[in-house]
Amino acid sequence: MRRRDWLRGALLMSGTPLEAALKKQKIEEAVALIAQAVEEGKVRAAALEVRQGRYRFARSFGEARSPEAVFLIASITKPMTAAGVMILADRGELSLDDPVHKFIPEFAEGDRKLVTIRHLLTHTSGLPDQLPENVELRKRHAPLQEFVERAIRTPLLFKPGTRVSYQSMGILLAAEAVERITRRPFPEFLAKELFAPLGMRRTALGLGRMKISETMRCQTEQAEPLYGGGRQDTSSWDWNSPYWRNLAAPWGGAHSTAPDIARFLESFLAPDGRVLKKETAAAMITNQTAGLNEPRGIGFVVAPGSFGRACSPRAFGHAGATGTLAWADPATGVVAVILTTLPLRVSEKMLLKPVSDLVSEAAA
Repeated sequence: MRRRDWLRGALLMSGTPLEAALKKQKIEEAVALIAQAVEEGKVRAAALEVRQGRYRFARSFGEARSPEAVFLIASITKPMTAAGVMILADRGELSLDDPVHKFIPEFAEGDRKLVTIRHLLTHTSGLPDQLPENVELRKRHAPLQEFVERAIRTPLLFKPGTRVSYQSMGILLAAEAVERITRRPFPEFLAKELFAPLGMRRTALGLGRMKISETMRCQTEQAEPLYGGGRQDTSSWDWNSPYWRNLAAPWGGAHSTAPDIARFLESFLAPDGRVLKKETAAAMITNQTAGLNEPRGIGFVVAPGSFGRACSPRAFGHAGATGTLAWADPATGVVAVILTTLPLRVSEKMLLKPVSDLVSEAAA
């Protein structure tokens, strides 16, 4: 790695030299891994943000000309949506144990009447991850409200509260509940109540005021068929399409930058009441599914071993199918955000996990 490339990142630090807080060699190795993947043409664009207290390292790669480059962050959207729901919980406008049909009356047939807001946010509702007709809906550019209507009617896969099973449609209905309570579009609610207070100026659910040309283009040719990869003529509905970028899917349609996501995670390491009560922020990064098949926080992944190999069991975060990963470790105070354009199915083992391992070891 060229010395000037290291300096390009190091100049973005504040405070004492990085080696005083984090092992510089480990960060250099992480940077070299990403830089090599870009130089070999495997990854078109990437950004890395590492923080620990006052210390910050930021670096952009390839087509990302700045650490402030905007990426489609996919399921890192989920904890942001969950935070929006919890804002209303803090205000007493809903409770985690409220049945969903209190806010969405038509969601009351059979076992649906047993589904609570908590179930939606902890992946224990019995709803599927994606609808069976997901691809068909995207192909004909169905509005988000049609996804909502279908999610309300789709069969549950199991009795609510009996197991953890990843469910984007549960997150969708949680956002729908917020819309019905506030009578405001959910993207607008998040912009005012979550992103603005945290200074997340380049984050939006959907594109907001941004243009697609101002964002990084996903390498959709390597995506799963569910998202348009390996299919013919998917350009009108894949991750790069105006349709998907503007849909504002609350389970995976947010755009953001590495610094903004780092700010979001820091608000859980040191909650100050600007957005959530301290006890609410603590609950979101704590296991809420004890006794079930998998630990889950409220919107967050909290399973030990999900992030860097040197992370403590208290680490929390989320990954995104577009090739993104963000986590924080309360034991060390380290925040790491790795954004790429290479889908998770390829980048996880090749890049995201190895980089996370090195960053976590930098603080060990």
